[in-house]
Amino acid sequence: MNILEEALKRGEKTLSEHDSKLFLAEYGIPVTKEQVAVDEDEAAKIAGEMGYPVVLKGSGSELAHKTEMNLIALDLRTEQEVRDAFKRLTGHSETPVKEVLVQQMVKGDRELVAGLTRDPQFGPCVMFGLGGIFTEVLEDVSFRVAPLSRWDAHDMMEDIRAKKILNAFRGKPAVDREKLADILVAIGKIGLDFDSVKEIDINPLKVLDGMPVAVDALVVLDDGK
Repeated sequence: MNILEEALKRGEKTLSEHDSKLFLAEYGIPVTKEQVAVDEDEAAKIAGEMGYPVVLKGSGSELAHKTEMNLIALDLRTEQEVRDAFKRLTGHSETPVKEVLVQQMVKGDRELVAGLTRDPQFGPCVMFGLGGIFTEVLEDVSFRVAPLSRWDAHDMMEDIRAKKILNAFRGKPAVDREKLADILVAIGKIGLDFDSVKEIDINPLKVLDGMPVAVDALVVLDDGK
């Protein structure tokens, strides 16, 4: 049984961030290195093996908006910082957190967004644009109906107003547009392969040494009811 089937069987409306990334990775979409920890010692062990700095996030299918819930601890550089962060996240007063995601800290300074929506008329549509905190403010995104050809994917990159962000600048290499095209084509394929995937939100899709990496991701499910 795959990740989607298991989640639907449990009656979940979304995949956890970790499960979302595991699912996306099956389609060749690059994701952050990360592991789930259920106790403080495990979190410290994972962080030490992964290498500092790391990020800790509350993990679970019901934790879709971790930033608003203050369930993220960034740029942790020591074992003690990891232990303190684990205690804070699992001691959240309003939301029970049973496990924590220990994740590599990706410091790419360019943030993109990619995803999937389902249009009542056209069906699965792929979205791409400027990500991070500016997604909702600037609304600089483009859409194409799935399936996407590689030409469609490259055309989407040219469609956003901030397309120059994909070029080399300030000593940073240009974004690998071929890899980015791979990601957009893959998202479209997921939408066609799985009717149970209602939405995909990859934000931010950070650029690390020219390569796009999914730092946060959410897959929203539709149980057909």
